[in-house]
Parts: sequence; structure tokens; C-alpha cells
Amino acid sequence: MPSLREVLDEIVAEMAGHPDRGEVASYIPQLGKVDPNKFGIAVTLTDGEVLAAGAADEPFSVQSISKVFTLALALGRVGDTLWKRVGREPSGTPFNSIVQLEREEGIPRNPFINAGAIVVSDVLLAGHQPREAIGEIVSFVRSLADDDSIVVDGDVASSERATGYRNFALANYLKGFGNLNHAPELTLGVYFHHCAIAMSCQQLANAGRFLANAGRIPSSGHTVISSERAKRINALMLTCGHYDGSGEFAFRVGIPGKSGVGGGILAIVPGVASIAVWSPGLNARGNSMLGSIALEQLTKRMNWSIFSPKPA
Repeated sequence: MPSLREVLDEIVAEMAGHPDRGEVASYIPQLGKVDPNKFGIAVTLTDGEVLAAGAADEPFSVQSISKVFTLALALGRVGDTLWKRVGREPSGTPFNSIVQLEREEGIPRNPFINAGAIVVSDVLLAGHQPREAIGEIVSFVRSLADDDSIVVDGDVASSERATGYRNFALANYLKGFGNLNHAPELTLGVYFHHCAIAMSCQQLANAGRFLANAGRIPSSGHTVISSERAKRINALMLTCGHYDGSGEFAFRVGIPGKSGVGGGILAIVPGVASIAVWSPGLNARGNSMLGSIALEQLTKRMNWSIFSPKPA
């Protein structure tokens, strides 16, 4: 088997020559300005070693990947009572579907679709001003990545607020069904800002390492969440992390992953590694086109699929 270093370099070279790179998320104007030729990948192993290739040190808007971190925070805040307000099933519909939310009377299908993440943001807003809730989320992500330079991209947050009509509609539906405790504009302020957190592949892979190590940060031994909760979040990432493309991702890549329309994907190989990949062009399901292909190649070549038989 080739070394991980060799595999990463091969993948970067292959992605550089790939003819179809998808389309950037131009419906958020700031994201539409990103160079679609960018590609980066980073792997943080559970022993602390970090390997990176391509544009792995360039910050990008993590968008919905941030929902993994807000979910962990919300579960720490309210525990399993969260599941009274948010489901745990795949959506089978686009991430911003209003039809499904109305049909299911204000209970979002899972915490990774927009409506579910808005409810999670509402949980985190309890007892805080929006600025304080946003600060808590950023501090949490910084602590996970061990990097205080991580910030919210204010231009992206403003761009999302200015064009987020569907999210305002979702928040108002949630409020109408009694599943939002705060004013929609306040909860959405938290939501838009955490989606606008900017991180590089290296920072993101480091931030996700607790999920690859049963809830603990390997370098410090600090327990972020219980091993049981880490297992549950990984399960939700596998079944719901790519919206209505989650089944295809599980079929082809075979590990838990969470995508964002900024072109990033955070993927977890339990007990082995946290992986972050970034390529801004999206496929028809709103997931990074080259990022998905790269992760499929990585898990094949390293035998990292959770469904692959492992050597005794």
C-alpha cells in the first residue's frame, strides 16, 4: 500500500487536471467570487501527525460544516432533549426545503439541514445576546482546532443575511409551529455568522479530530464530548451530512462526512483520522464535486471505508 503522503500528492495532481470542477455557490454573492480552481486537502491522524497538500492553508467559508460543531455544543447544553425539537432521519430533499418542514409540522428532519441547524442556533442563543452566542461558537471551534486565529468572515455573513430569504422563511415557519423560542432575526443572526466561519483545511481537520478519537482531543487528552455522543454525531454525518446526496456519499466514500456550500467537506475515519478537503465547485446536490471524488479515492487507496474489512 502506498504511503498517505504519496496518496495525497497523487490526489492533488489528479484533481488539478480534472475537467469538470462543478459550479460555485453563486446564490451567496461572496462565495460566487471564489476561484473554482482551488483544491486543498489535510489529514490529521489520531497520533497528532498532520499531512496536507494543495491549498490546505488557505481559509474558506465552512458554511454547513459548522453545524457539526454547533450540534456538539447544543447537545452539551441541553442533552437529548434536543431531539424533541429536531429529528435524526435523512431528509431526501434539498437542504433548504420548506415543503418538508410544513408537512412535518415544524420539526426539522435532522440537525444538518438548514431548518434543523436554525433550531440548534436557537438552543445556543438561550440566555445570550446573539453576539455572545456567536462568540461562544467561535471560541469552541478555536479550542477544538487549537488555533485562536479562526474568525467569522463578516463579508460572507453580510452576504448571507442580504440574500437569505429562504432561511428567513424557514425561521418564520419554525416560529409559527412553536419550534423557535427567539425572534427569527436574532436566531438567524447566530446561524448566518456560524456558517460564515472561515477555516483552512488544516484548521478544519484539526477541529474535527475529537470525532475521530471518541470525543477526545488526542494531543491534550481533553474530553470534548462522550464517546457515545461522538459515535452518534458520526452516525448523523454518515446518514445526513450531504443532504439528499448522503446515500451517494456513503456508497462511494464510506465514511462520515459533512459538506458545506463553500466547497469544504469534513470527513471522519473513526479511530484513524480527521480529513478536510476543499474545492469550491459544487455538484448538482450542492456538495463539493472534486472534494467528493478526492475522498472516494483516498478511502479506496488507504482502505479507510468503515465498511471495508480490516486486516486481523
